[in-house]
Amino acid sequence: MTEHEYTSIEPMTGEVIATYARHEAPDIEARLSAADEAWKRWRRVAIEDRAALLLRLADELDTAQEDLALLATSEMGKPLAQSRAEVAKCALACRHYAASGPEYLGVDVVSTEADRSYVRYDPIGPVLAIMPWNFPYWQVVRMLAPAILAGNVLLLKAAPSTMGTGEALVEVASRAGLPDGVVQTLRVDPAQIEGVIADDRVSAVTFTGSTGGGRAVAALAGAQGKRTVLELGGSDPFVVLEDADVGRAATAAVGSRIMNAGQSCVSAKRFIVHRAVADAFTEAMAEGIAAAIVGDPRDSTTDVGPLAREDIRQQLVDQVDRSLEAGALPVVRGGALDGPGFFYAPTLLAGVDKRHAVGSEETFGPVGAILVADDDAALLELANDTEYGLGGAVWTGDLERGERFVAGLDVGVASINDMVKSDPRLPFGGVKASGYGRELGAHGIREFVNVKSVWAMR
Repeated sequence: MTEHEYTSIEPMTGEVIATYARHEAPDIEARLSAADEAWKRWRRVAIEDRAALLLRLADELDTAQEDLALLATSEMGKPLAQSRAEVAKCALACRHYAASGPEYLGVDVVSTEADRSYVRYDPIGPVLAIMPWNFPYWQVVRMLAPAILAGNVLLLKAAPSTMGTGEALVEVASRAGLPDGVVQTLRVDPAQIEGVIADDRVSAVTFTGSTGGGRAVAALAGAQGKRTVLELGGSDPFVVLEDADVGRAATAAVGSRIMNAGQSCVSAKRFIVHRAVADAFTEAMAEGIAAAIVGDPRDSTTDVGPLAREDIRQQLVDQVDRSLEAGALPVVRGGALDGPGFFYAPTLLAGVDKRHAVGSEETFGPVGAILVADDDAALLELANDTEYGLGGAVWTGDLERGERFVAGLDVGVASINDMVKSDPRLPFGGVKASGYGRELGAHGIREFVNVKSVWAMR
């Protein structure tokens, strides 16, 4: 193992499972050149033919589901059932864009004095995708499918700890018949990224990750006049009004907090509860948190696998310790587990406010924080009292009341009586420190196209 290699470490054991050589200058040049040549050809392929290849990609994802799922579980530790579901969702996205993408990109006719006037959506070129480790397939495919259907090509920089999943996606794309150069990996360091972004053959950048990392990438791209889409961190509010079905809300709260061991930007993190139902909700959520089974992610009975890396676990330990020192109340005291691997038992804290780390920072692990307020206005103020604005949920027995509440939420994705999640049919993204731009839906496919106005006279 050298400084020119990336290492995959199995989170359950802490052992090295694979290494991947870093791409150096000649490799990078070859891949940039291949992307440039590929998109010049790919953009001329009929959209119906691009859609057919997306369907073949979906079929290949289905065929390879078990192998892909095992690889993700080995590299980042999520329970195997969740890894399978992630791959299945990728296939769903490919099928959605194959079916709906041509319509999303259809010509928009506009009535003017011209004989013909309309807007068309043309590809812009190679897109650099800097992707995270927590959903190593879904985060990639949810932008890959619309980008390549639109006629662009993709350069994928996978996270250093999940390089294997990136390479596996390229192999699957090749088996599906996607031409060489349409989907490639770039195994590069942050220090090498600046040169890639500055290269004239890269047309745009999409980034999913930390707020600080996203802002750094946006600054580099902005200096070159290149567009970006940023999907960054979150401290999502999960609001429970006094007329909510408390049991149903608590079940969803537990699921949202322990899914992927809490390692999701859009999972609920701050549980903001009306005082009238706070005790009942806390008791119900605590029961679910305490019952979650922590263990081998390949075991079908496991609810919570290990965290992806030791540094992530240590940050979570620090956030909880600082919160307890500042007066937060332990309802379920989990924490880092002894032994091999990066396991952290789910934890629930009450009596939280913005003074506490768990009430103000993004917690990337299975730690829930309960905050209490007395009316809708105060609950909404707490929900919005964060630098982040990715997703938010409200639970209520009155749908219209819920719709009024989410209208005031400063988020990009809102749910009423359900967990916040991404869906290929709807745009996904955030506001404030959670980023800008959208993935998925019609809005997502139009992020990386040239919106071209045409005015034609006879």
